[in-house]
Amino acid sequence: MIFIKTTALFFITAIMEILGCYLTYLWLTQGKSAWLLIPAGLSLAAFAWLLTLHPTAAGRVYAAYGGVYIFCAIFWLWTVDGIRPTAWDLIGAFVALTGMAIIMFAPKAT
Repeated sequence: MIFIKTTALFFITAIMEILGCYLTYLWLTQGKSAWLLIPAGLSLAAFAWLLTLHPTAAGRVYAAYGGVYIFCAIFWLWTVDGIRPTAWDLIGAFVALTGMAIIMFAPKAT
């Protein structure tokens, strides 16, 4: 159960970070409304808060989260940007997810 909860929390966290950054990107580079900065800021605040919900050392959480972020960014590339990932993108994303699993779920000395 802890595996599912931790992994789901990482995925939600990644989506919040990517969404906040993407909305800011739309404003800065695509000439979209500055009103996008309100949901962007809320999304980034949610991202920071979600990272605090993990019951382990912050450094370990940040390191493992990076792997999920990479996977979600490649998924975003495909679904939002409409660019199909290469085989290398997918391999890299799955390697990153494997790294997350090793960091978070390997036995730890107490």
